[in-house]
Amino acid sequence: MTSPVRRPSDTPGDRTEAVLSRLQLMVTRKLDGLLQGDYAGLLPGPGSEAGESREYRPGDDVRRMDWPVTARTTMPHVRRTVADRELETWLAVDLSASLDFGTGRWLKREVVVAAAAALTHLTVRGGNRIGAVVGSGNAPAAPVGRWRRASAPVTGPGVLTRLPARSGRKEAHALMRAIAGTRIQPGRSDLGALVDMLNRPPRRRGVAVVISDFLAPVPQWARPLRRLRVRHDVLAIEVVDPRELELPDVGVLPVVDPETGELHEVQTADPRLRRRYAEAAAAQRAEISAALRAAGAGHLRLRTDRDWLLDMVRFVAAQRHARTRGTTR
Repeated sequence: MTSPVRRPSDTPGDRTEAVLSRLQLMVTRKLDGLLQGDYAGLLPGPGSEAGESREYRPGDDVRRMDWPVTARTTMPHVRRTVADRELETWLAVDLSASLDFGTGRWLKREVVVAAAAALTHLTVRGGNRIGAVVGSGNAPAAPVGRWRRASAPVTGPGVLTRLPARSGRKEAHALMRAIAGTRIQPGRSDLGALVDMLNRPPRRRGVAVVISDFLAPVPQWARPLRRLRVRHDVLAIEVVDPRELELPDVGVLPVVDPETGELHEVQTADPRLRRRYAEAAAAQRAEISAALRAAGAGHLRLRTDRDWLLDMVRFVAAQRHARTRGTTR
């Protein structure tokens, strides 16, 4: 995703609109072509309307056990549910300073916005509502359109903004403009507080999606994510850059921490340093994956050096294949 050529008359709003227009065209062509005829979105939920019962299969959600039928038949049964035709999807979009980084085809921030655009498209094409909460660091952010005016930033660590859930393509485009137009501020937003915003106020069962690099300390966000999973189907989209996994051999490499502004010089010619870095990065990602798995969340990893849209389509196919076998994940 390249930036448009800047003309003297260009404004940040014009560039944002151009980027969103290209994203919408890309998402519409690829997702509608590959997922044609499917009602469910990226994380197809089982619905909440009661239907018929069937025998329990390993992997079924035990919260849907049909105890009266189980007692009569002496065989475990679960209650099938009919897909809802008016779902509500909420996005928790982390735009901390660490997302303003990338060495692949895109910045991590661009992948975050692109993933949010794809989710928005999949949600509104079925007539469903979509809303978002956005975390953007510690400095105050300027209002972005009427979506930002509709709800004032929540006090606390970082700037946390709620964008109300609405249906319709026009409203969805306004939501994406607000997300894409959010300026990344210095510092790191509190990912745990951002996820907790999806728990308050309590809502009917729906889909909650957390988009972040999850570099915040795991204890900060793991418990709020588990609470969110109690009521909603949860999808965690982890955005990763290849340089966060391993270092290239390029000699002395100056690096800047985007959250603190601290400058460090790293001697990447040292093979032991590169090995320790790769091992530490692998351990960090394994800890993140384990925490997401323990919370019961679906886990989709997008990289800045890969085709993020193709990875999303593969994830959708895997989720639906699992559900046809009677499993939940």
